[in-house]
Amino acid sequence: MSLFPFGHATHPQWQMAAGLVIAQLRAQMTLPGHATQPRLGLLYITDHYANEAQAILSHLRQELPLVKDWAGTVGVGVAANNAEYFDEPGMALMLCDVPAAHYRVFSGAQALPADFVAQSALVHADPQTPDLAELIAEMAGRTRSGYLFGGLTASRKQNVQFAWQAPNAVSSNPVQDASDSSHTSEMNDGVRNGVLTGGLSGVAWSPDVQILSRVTQGCAPLGKEREITEAQGNVIYQLDGLPALDVLLEDLQVSLSDPQKALPAVRATLVGLTSAGQRAIGRTGSLGVDVRVRHIIGLDPARKGIAIAEHVEAGERLAFCQMSLQAAKADLRRICAEIREELEPETLSMETAHALAASEAEAAPHPARRIAGAVYVSCSGRGGPHFGGDSAELQWVRHALGDVPLVGFFASGEIAHHHLYGYTGVLTVFTTPAEAT
Repeated sequence: MSLFPFGHATHPQWQMAAGLVIAQLRAQMTLPGHATQPRLGLLYITDHYANEAQAILSHLRQELPLVKDWAGTVGVGVAANNAEYFDEPGMALMLCDVPAAHYRVFSGAQALPADFVAQSALVHADPQTPDLAELIAEMAGRTRSGYLFGGLTASRKQNVQFAWQAPNAVSSNPVQDASDSSHTSEMNDGVRNGVLTGGLSGVAWSPDVQILSRVTQGCAPLGKEREITEAQGNVIYQLDGLPALDVLLEDLQVSLSDPQKALPAVRATLVGLTSAGQRAIGRTGSLGVDVRVRHIIGLDPARKGIAIAEHVEAGERLAFCQMSLQAAKADLRRICAEIREELEPETLSMETAHALAASEAEAAPHPARRIAGAVYVSCSGRGGPHFGGDSAELQWVRHALGDVPLVGFFASGEIAHHHLYGYTGVLTVFTTPAEAT
């Protein structure tokens, strides 16, 4: 697997941005170690271009005929290596050097073939899709590892997704998700144009495609974790046997008798949830990697309850938390370090050692790093100024992970494992085999 060519640009006119991106891709495909005939494109655009999604995809397919298959979506921002285009026109495209036999593009219009063995999947989803959490869990169940990575479309215009697979690569025995003829006709239209709305789409990867993926949290706990001991629907009534609202106010050190102080504090507070038997707060005092952050959406002073944006059950664990720049930076460095350590063999060749130890000026993408490409999906609540300046979050990724081909987008919810997350980043790298020693 060679290095994945990638390009990114911003311009008020999408045609100009596309031209800049295409020029970068063509230049990289002539460089040593880079893929020369990649056939899968991962395309992310900001919502400034959402209404032109069909024209953009058609143009790229015409200009890049070697690229047969496409996947991607729209976000309020897109990411590429050390750059963010947040709340402005932007486009990021990476061409994956993966053989056609080792992946399948899927969507509601083009179901995952029954004869394809999926190990993992990149998933894009429309946040307005009914029963979305259940659909994500079902999709995870179709993979051997149960691991998904990706995110929810974030757009102030159309919630579009890109999903196109060349017909000759699609199995003749797909699993059909719809039965009526009118919907089948609509799905066939979707297959033809490659731009869809609603539901799930993405790329399923065979066991031959090796990935490493980590979730980074963006919040810090306010107090200790607790067990939900009484709940109904999305309302928590007791934590550790105590009234939930009283526990919240105690952690925040506020009182409802002073609403001018209490209500802003509650609005700034989030809830970190995890399943029964899992820890909400890790040994280092930060949120655990499996914690799902949700909003507090209401209070019930009469019954001392707290309503949150997810159904909960007794036995689950909880920690109140708030967004934290310091915690987000520390956790981002942690996941990048974990990925690098897992890819670095105990014995390094001279080429590998030089590539890994190169200064920032020399640290161009290099096969010796064993990262062919990467996808980073971050919460729209983390983008822009949250990390301290323009492109700050992606510069932190580059500083910690190294200079690797990377694209992604800022989502309205992040997907990892079989869960929906919030205020997180999901970093996934495509790895190459370790060199022989």
